[in-house]
Amino acid sequence: MGNSGSRVGQSVCSRFLPEEQAEIDRLFDALSSDKNSPNVSSKSFSLKALQNHVGEAVPLEMVTRLYDGMRRVDLTGKAKGPSENVSQEQFTASMSHLLKGNSEEKSLMIMKMISATESPVKAREVQKFTEDLVGSVVHVLSHRQELRGWTGKEAPGPTPRVQVLAAQLLSEMKLQDGKRFLGPQWLDCDCDRAMIEDWVFRVPHVAIFLSVVIHKGFLVLCSSLDLTTLVPERQVDQGRGFESILDILSVMYINAHLPWEQRHCWRLLFSSELHGHSFSQLCGHITHRGPCVAVLEDHDKHVFGGFASCSWEVKPQFQGDDRCFLFSICPSMAVYTHTGYNDHYMYLNHGQQTIPNGLGMGGQHNYFGLWVDVDFGKGHSRAKPTCTTYNSPQLSAQENFQFDKMEVWAVGDPSEEQLAKGNKSILDADPEAQALLEISGRSRHSEGLREIPDDE
Repeated sequence: MGNSGSRVGQSVCSRFLPEEQAEIDRLFDALSSDKNSPNVSSKSFSLKALQNHVGEAVPLEMVTRLYDGMRRVDLTGKAKGPSENVSQEQFTASMSHLLKGNSEEKSLMIMKMISATESPVKAREVQKFTEDLVGSVVHVLSHRQELRGWTGKEAPGPTPRVQVLAAQLLSEMKLQDGKRFLGPQWLDCDCDRAMIEDWVFRVPHVAIFLSVVIHKGFLVLCSSLDLTTLVPERQVDQGRGFESILDILSVMYINAHLPWEQRHCWRLLFSSELHGHSFSQLCGHITHRGPCVAVLEDHDKHVFGGFASCSWEVKPQFQGDDRCFLFSICPSMAVYTHTGYNDHYMYLNHGQQTIPNGLGMGGQHNYFGLWVDVDFGKGHSRAKPTCTTYNSPQLSAQENFQFDKMEVWAVGDPSEEQLAKGNKSILDADPEAQALLEISGRSRHSEGLREIPDDE
């Protein structure tokens, strides 16, 4: 992890392809010819010029950070401090580091965006930078109308989701003694360049968020930014508008842990708000529909859920595989993956007398990491100290919790088989309800409205 600062001037243009460098040069020309900065040399630009170009697309705090980072780049190794304005060489070097650089070069720019000195910065300064960065991503995506159907509004809760995600990203940082940044007691610790570099290397969201802010905020090299796997398209049946439990930051965080081929699209299968507080409705809407994300909010405003890597099926056995995971969104963000201790990944049962009826993930009967009872609106999250399958703590505020809001989203593209099975009646997934209708002599009104299914 050597010092790349002294090498910046030697190969600053080589990181961009010729057509990319031409676009970077055109942006610099536009910034340096800003008419509202008459006292600035034509070979540099001011903070005011950058603000005028960006407009309201990026919050002022982040624009200022980016500008300060650029003018603190020392191409000669002889500068006594930051330059008054940003030169073309400084601009190109900064953009190269931020958009094309490795973790060493990105960490150099992050340190300069945080502080004018070369000395270590306090963890609280890194925390503020991270919160500014996360907030800027939401802001710029909302401003550029790139939310793909999700809301950029702040989700209700005791702590803003910007701070929650920033805290999660910071928790991945390893302090000098090897410990993780896990609370306010670490805010006065020193963070040196090596720590920031290691953090950027291990936590890809830091670099991804920086690139989103620059590409979409500056409107430069936008064709090289693919948002489809960062922000999945939100699909809800027409005319069925509703307010999701999840905001854009929660979706991006969960989405980053899904298999790559399932990150581009989320389709609403079930919402207690739209489909009612019914376990039969839940089963009917989510079975045989492929991988999906289930999320709920308990009465204490804790938001949590799980990813089911396989189609849900109503049966008395455990199902799924080691791609499943549990997660928490509020009051903290975390993902809990399989431990290898057992294969109790997923469980869905209904209409049985001797074994539990409900939806569960992890743990064992009557002691699940996440359980939604057949008596819809009730559940439990039991972990003393953690769930054996996922190593997750208690996800809900209370071990036995109550909830009103639950959603299930299918992720990725459905197969033809899943679409065909998904068109079955709710009664197909609820043998008990079918039997009750037959006993009472009532017919299944949907029977004559469906095509005859292929033999399975």
